[in-house]
Amino acid sequence: MIPIYLDNNATTRVAPEVLDAMLPYLTDHYGNPSSLHRVGDRATAALIEAREKAAAFLRCRVSEIVFTSGGTESNNAAIRGVLEAAPDKHHIVTSNVEHASVLEVCKQLERSQYRVTYVGVNREGTLNLSELERAITSDTAIVSIMYANNETGVVFPIEKIVEIVRSRGAPLHVDAVQAAGKIPIDLEKTGVDLLTLSGHKLHAPKGVGLLFIRRGTRALPLIIGGGQEKGRRSGTPNIPGIVGFARALELAEARLAERTGAVSRLRDKLESAILERIPNTERNGARDPRLPNTTNIGFDGIEGESVLLSLDEAGVCASSGSACSTGAIEPSHVLRAMGVPSALAIGSVRFSLSRYTTEEEIDRVIEILPPIVERLRGLTHPNR
Repeated sequence: MIPIYLDNNATTRVAPEVLDAMLPYLTDHYGNPSSLHRVGDRATAALIEAREKAAAFLRCRVSEIVFTSGGTESNNAAIRGVLEAAPDKHHIVTSNVEHASVLEVCKQLERSQYRVTYVGVNREGTLNLSELERAITSDTAIVSIMYANNETGVVFPIEKIVEIVRSRGAPLHVDAVQAAGKIPIDLEKTGVDLLTLSGHKLHAPKGVGLLFIRRGTRALPLIIGGGQEKGRRSGTPNIPGIVGFARALELAEARLAERTGAVSRLRDKLESAILERIPNTERNGARDPRLPNTTNIGFDGIEGESVLLSLDEAGVCASSGSACSTGAIEPSHVLRAMGVPSALAIGSVRFSLSRYTTEEEIDRVIEILPPIVERLRGLTHPNR
């Protein structure tokens, strides 16, 4: 049985075009770009071309792209790099719904010499902008705010955030891992200072990502020892992964509006059917602005983990929240921060689609999910 895969915010399948682009660099063109011979030159040329494609996707300078191993490294490098470059400042501002690769760094830094302010969100998952403005002080070394939430899909107003942060004179880092390839990102128009992308969220392989560092932004390297990426990230570049990542960015750019429109139509069909056919359910997070592929639904009276296990038995893959917190019994930190009632938060399931999701698959999920929820509620509350 081929599974119906609706967990694309956790990871995506590698696009066939991406795999085709990578294969030559796993076989014939296996050189190290640091080597001074023709095999190394071929790898160097591939790295240059990939950097150009990434810069074109983001609408930024080629020199502002730093390739990394993925979103977690990029987030760590952004925050720690800016802090090391500003040793006289000891304050960080972030939100309380960030990915663990931001929150855990901040919590660790709190145990040393740094203060961290966690800006809240409302019941819809929207960032409190007035709270953000009040949080930034002359001692703030960096503000790190995500572009879109990985659990609810809620998109933050980045242009307004940029305006607030710039007016207070602090650098802004944006985790755009979930946003890339789903909504337009234009760094010519959006003045963020640092921005994170990850390949495996947009049909590239795992183990590759990038960090955009705007020219003039001071940030010391997280990884040193080889001088690669012009000294900003040492280590032999993952040429096959970077080539695949660049190809995935090209594919994401092409017909973005058309593809995201088709995905959002299927997402809305699934969401509407669940809310209409299954009583005591609720969407977690604002309807708009939201990523076109994401819906997070709370099922009152049952555990989300039980729904996931039953769906998996029926050949459907979904998630109870962030992939990094799979197996946790307590509600996700995102839903807690939003003030979602405990019964709904514990029973929440995230469905995240991709451009490969079909209408037949959505129809199948709509068919099998209501009896699953009814059965589980009967087991949990036999007298209901």
